Amino acid sequence: MSHSYFIRTYGCQMNEHDTERIASLLEADGMVLADDMESADTIVLNTCCIRENADNKLYGQLGYLKRLKQARPSMQIAVAGCLAQKDRNLIRERAEHVDVVFGTHNVHRAAELIGACADGPVVEILEQAATEDRDSFPSALPVRRDAPYAAWMTIQVGCDNSCAFCIVPAVRGAEISQPLDKLLAEAQQLAASGVTEITLLGQNVNSYGRDLQRARRQSGHKVPLRPLFSDLLEQLGAVEGIERIRFTSPHPKDLSQETTKAMSLVPAVCEHLHLPLQSGSDKVLAAMHRGYTAERYLERLQTAREAVDDLAVSTDIIVGFPGETEEDFAQTLEVVATARYDSAFTFIFSPRPGTEAAEMSERYCDRSEVQERFERLRVVVEHSSRQANQARVGRREEVVVEGLSKKDASLHTGRTRQNRLVHFASSKHLKPGTFATVDVTQAGAHHLKGELVEVTAPARWRAKIPVAAN
Repeated sequence: MSHSYFIRTYGCQMNEHDTERIASLLEADGMVLADDMESADTIVLNTCCIRENADNKLYGQLGYLKRLKQARPSMQIAVAGCLAQKDRNLIRERAEHVDVVFGTHNVHRAAELIGACADGPVVEILEQAATEDRDSFPSALPVRRDAPYAAWMTIQVGCDNSCAFCIVPAVRGAEISQPLDKLLAEAQQLAASGVTEITLLGQNVNSYGRDLQRARRQSGHKVPLRPLFSDLLEQLGAVEGIERIRFTSPHPKDLSQETTKAMSLVPAVCEHLHLPLQSGSDKVLAAMHRGYTAERYLERLQTAREAVDDLAVSTDIIVGFPGETEEDFAQTLEVVATARYDSAFTFIFSPRPGTEAAEMSERYCDRSEVQERFERLRVVVEHSSRQANQARVGRREEVVVEGLSKKDASLHTGRTRQNRLVHFASSKHLKPGTFATVDVTQAGAHHLKGELVEVTAPARWRAKIPVAAN
């Protein structure tokens, strides 16, 4: 009987992509995917540590797994990812039934480490990924994708910024970029396997290539000071078969005109920009070490909208950062209203041990006031989101089918180039990855509804020409 595995993922797309790689490595080692956690021989919890409840989720899950392991002592439990990188030996101190702990820099050793725990518990945390070891770079590892038409591509790991609230540099390390030629080869391989949509991942994609430039200078080479991320967009956009390119996330201080120009000129690059604001108060932004003011942020956003026709914009916002006053929050509401976001991920501040903000406890905001501010922000965001979606009614959209709706199996679900969710009926079952033309008939705050016009070949959409319903 085959040894089975199950992976539960917490956190961002980077973690989800790491999970794809771990799954592929385990399957290459002879394991098969289990139907559920309860029946698996090996369980991997791939963790996140961005917010406070990440710890609670992990240790709550480990408490449940302790009972499973008492019933089945042969079960193996592994904890991986960012929280493992941060907590290290603390995980086994709090949960002795955990067999393996490994972090963000040795995902490529997942199968080997899990296999080694037969001789006793294993904890392996590397301080930093080796820049010279490109064979272990995330993009060099095999993946097991759930969606055959879509793939993530990690173009960069780590972060060189020092945002006061963020633990990522501590757990992901300094920025390391994958050389452009290797990313181009990866995109070509993905296209050959049937992938039509790629999402480029990095903690700050706009700084892609800076470390490569530094290394070339140190070796005596003269290199042009150019925005390599825009070069990457242009070259990936020329790969035959890649119809959609997305990326997340750029840092507002590094969003260049070269990048927005590439977004406007490269047909495959989608008209969607995720541009984290975090706060609309200059005082709070300075305390966060974000490197821009609210005015500078709005200028960059306006430049992007002028360059890219029909651009959808999403963002991240933190409410209740230490020292935030009602006046600061009012400034955030003003910027949010001005920015007219299509969607936003809003968070209540939670201190992460090891960050500068965690040491600001004397300036923490009143929890009830923060919750009230959070609700007010949600109303403003939903208003602009609903307006943006309502403006799509009567338009004809290109949609890539994701599958059947989770709430209504009679409807298909797909996404537009602007990353809007669309529900529509079809007399025939459409495979995930199918390109379709849909006329939008209704709009809500978080989705659109429409009528299927036809199933289309993706190549007809490569030219950025607006298509309006008759």
